[in-house]
Amino acid sequence: MPRFLVHHRHEPHQCGIAFAAFKGYESPLRHRPALASCVDGDHGIWWAVEAAGEEDVRRQLPFFVAQHSTVTRVTEVVIP
Repeated sequence: MPRFLVHHRHEPHQCGIAFAAFKGYESPLRHRPALASCVDGDHGIWWAVEAAGEEDVRRQLPFFVAQHSTVTRVTEVVIP
């Protein structure tokens, strides 16, 4: 299954909106760890997601989060 890196960015005043957007939204991303930089002031969230394609990834995101995110297909590599 292809793997994607989702990078969501929002402004400091939108932090609550980004987290609240998931409330009541059916998503496999809920209740699982994500990497975030909001506490340090950068206001980004990252998820590694397995899905058939970019559209499948975006369906896992609430509208606000999807509209402020990039989705990049990635492959694991070994760094020599």
